[in-house]
Amino acid sequence: MISLTSPVETWAHRVPAGAKLAALSLATISLFALQEPPQFALTFAAVVALVLSGGAKFAAGAARGLRILLPFLALIALWHGVTGQVVEGIAVALRLLTALTLANFVTMTTRLTDMVAVAGWLLAPFRRFGLSTRALKLSVALVVRFTPSIARKGGLLNEAWRARSGRRAGWQVVMPLAALAIDDAEHVAEALRARGGLEPPDTTG
Repeated sequence: MISLTSPVETWAHRVPAGAKLAALSLATISLFALQEPPQFALTFAAVVALVLSGGAKFAAGAARGLRILLPFLALIALWHGVTGQVVEGIAVALRLLTALTLANFVTMTTRLTDMVAVAGWLLAPFRRFGLSTRALKLSVALVVRFTPSIARKGGLLNEAWRARSGRRAGWQVVMPLAALAIDDAEHVAEALRARGGLEPPDTTG
């Protein structure tokens, strides 16, 4: 969930959200059954081909969304290089790249309302026990919406730091980013209160 829905229309936009999310779940689970780097390489190549099927502009947007993975990949390479587990490191990196590239493809081709609708359908049986699922459905929407938003604001803070300093940004941007996240959360809370909160109004009386 590191990208918003892509404005570039692709064939995958017309596939039902439930089918895409089910396929994503099965594919992610299947990744853990693989053990050898060649298997991961072939799987990653297949996922890249899937992303490219959406066109060059769509693929470029997907690649920009995945740049957030670079620090994690560097850390994996450093750790496994130091410990002498190069093959294992390649397998971990390819598994991570494949899973998140596929997840990014799904979120870029699925509207938020469709994802929330799927979540509501899956949670429907719990309503029989008197549990309200509205809060959880709203949580799904907020996570999907806020993750790329916070990532984008973090990138803007990094650019602002580089414009004022020759050093790379580090802990200096943590507090401003936290303040931005809290400010966004307060605005969302105010909007929710204005609409009656997390629970729908009681109209039975």
